[in-house]
Amino acid sequence: MKKKIALIMSFGMCPQVFSNRTLDRLREMGDVVLNYGSCSLEDTAATIRGADIAITSWGNTPVDKVLLDLAPDLKLLAHAAGSVKPVVSDELFARGVKVVSSAKPLGVGVAETALGFTISASKNFYNLSKHTAAGGWNDNGYDKICELYDQTIGVVSAGWAGGHYIKLLQNFHVNVLLYDPFISDEKAKSMGAKKVEFETLLKESDIVSIHAPSIPETNHMFNKEAFGFMKKDAILINTARGTIIDEAALYEFMKAGGLKYACLDVTDPEPPAKDNPLRSLPNVIMTPHLAGLANNGKLSIGAHVADEIENFLTGRPLTTEVTKEMLAKMA
Repeated sequence: MKKKIALIMSFGMCPQVFSNRTLDRLREMGDVVLNYGSCSLEDTAATIRGADIAITSWGNTPVDKVLLDLAPDLKLLAHAAGSVKPVVSDELFARGVKVVSSAKPLGVGVAETALGFTISASKNFYNLSKHTAAGGWNDNGYDKICELYDQTIGVVSAGWAGGHYIKLLQNFHVNVLLYDPFISDEKAKSMGAKKVEFETLLKESDIVSIHAPSIPETNHMFNKEAFGFMKKDAILINTARGTIIDEAALYEFMKAGGLKYACLDVTDPEPPAKDNPLRSLPNVIMTPHLAGLANNGKLSIGAHVADEIENFLTGRPLTTEVTKEMLAKMA
C-alpha cells in the first residue's frame, strides 16, 4: 500500500518549490495530496489527515498535537524551506517523527552569492562601475583591484552554507581560516580550512564571510571590539542574519575609514530603515536578502525534498535530518 504524502503548504507556494517533474516523481513514491487552500488550520488539517509523510514550507505553522492527532501514522516531516523552527513542535519530536530541512540546497545559493560578493568586491566592481557609468574609465579606483590569489579568507561557521562556500573557495589559490566552535581541527582541515579563534580570524583575514546562525551566542558578535581587530582594508560579507552585526558600530567603523567594502544581504531589521546611515556609505553594498534561492532556484528545494523522501522510503540515511537537540545551534 502506497504511503500518503501530504503537501500541506499553501496552494500558491507549491509551484514555487515543486516542478511538475518533481511532483510526478513524488506520485511514483506515494499517494500525493495537495492543499488547495491556505495554511489555515482548517485547510492544513484537511490535507494532513491520515498522512504518513507531510511536506511544509514558508507560511506553515507548527505541526502540533492537533494536527498530529489527525495523522497518527506520520513518520516524516520534510520542510521545503529554510529553518525548521517555525514548523516543529515538542509533540512532533516526542512522537518520533523524523524531520528533514532544506538548508542544504538553500546553503548552495547562499554560498554562491557570498562567492559573488567575494570576487566583485575584491575586484572593486562596485565603485569602478559607478565611475565608468559617470564617464570615467580606469583612472579612479583601478589601483584598488585585488585578485583572490594568496588572499586570506575567514569563514564564520561551516554549516551547509559556510561549508559549501569553503568548497567553492578550493577552486582559488586562497588561504581559508574557519571559526566554528562545533567543528574539530581535523574536520576543518578535511574541508580545506584551518580552524582558528575568532580574534585570530578577524586579525588575519583579508575577507570575512559570515555564515553563522542567529542564536543568542552570535547576537552582535561583530561589534565595536570585533571591528577593532579587522584590517582597515578588509571586506566583510554577511549573507547569514542581520542580528550578527551591530550596525551602529559598523557604521562608525566604516565612517572612520574602516573596510574596503561591507556587502550586506541581510540587515536588522529587514528591510532596513530608509534613514539607516549605512545606506549613505558608498562602500556599503546592500541587497534585499536574495542570497538563498530565488525564482527558478527554489525548484531545487523540491528536488531535495523528493530525494530525502526516497531515502526515507528505501531505508537509506537522511542527509539533512534535524533532531531536537540540534535546534539550539541552528538558525
